[in-house]
Amino acid sequence: MSADDKNQQEIIRLTLSDQTMPDIQIDGLPSFDPGWVWLAGAGPGDPGLLTLHAVNALKQADKVIYDALVSEDILSLVRPEAELFYAGKRGGKPSWNQQDITDRLIELARDGHRVLRLKGGDPFIFGRGGEEAQALVAADIPFRVIPGISAGVGGLGYAGIPATHRDVNHAVTFVTGHLAGKTSKQGEAEKLDWASIAKASPVIVIYMAMSRLAVIADLLMQAGRSADEPVAIVTHATTPRQRVVTGRLAEAADMAEKRGLEPPSIIVIGQVVELAETLAWFGDAPV
Repeated sequence: MSADDKNQQEIIRLTLSDQTMPDIQIDGLPSFDPGWVWLAGAGPGDPGLLTLHAVNALKQADKVIYDALVSEDILSLVRPEAELFYAGKRGGKPSWNQQDITDRLIELARDGHRVLRLKGGDPFIFGRGGEEAQALVAADIPFRVIPGISAGVGGLGYAGIPATHRDVNHAVTFVTGHLAGKTSKQGEAEKLDWASIAKASPVIVIYMAMSRLAVIADLLMQAGRSADEPVAIVTHATTPRQRVVTGRLAEAADMAEKRGLEPPSIIVIGQVVELAETLAWFGDAPV
């Protein structure tokens, strides 16, 4: 895919309207050409957090392959003629594997469709968008990446927890926790150096970690993090089901179990959690 190919797309106009506001016309958005795949982030849940590029994609796509975190409100923006394919993964239930998804993207694009791969959050942050993009390059399929608001930023913002704050922290680390404490077939116990993470970053934001929370807390405390360090769990962030539960690192796993917290959830560890007491603005107050 040459630079010229990327730049030869027709520029179109997107019109947004509803019953309470006049039409808004946006110039300069790209045309979704047949045979292309667009890898788009749908944000953490609130449809208002979609980018204009993502809305533009939804309005033009022929085929949409979407994940579990993409809401019905967002899917309602797809044009009526489009075909939807659910490729979500949830709690060990039967689902497409990654190869299935990649093969379908390539197949549909080669059939001349406008193919939208719609992911919760951002496609390049723990979303396997990079792997899918590599497969598209290998198959000589043209593609575009549409970044989205990641849950580790947008979800915390809705919980009143700044990822960074000048008076609290000047660094933040984003990690995935779903493999913490698990031993691989090759005998490798950890893919992440939790000791280095514990020492290097004042604030840690952890994705996909609810089932591994006790293990992660132990690893961090063994590396020197205080058992009393503030922790928040934000579940179903940015949606009407959002809940924010705060506590201390040592009790995080018990806290999640007693309150019946479930995925999708974001976990944040660090002093910024305490700001939620005064900055929480969306939904119920943290408990």
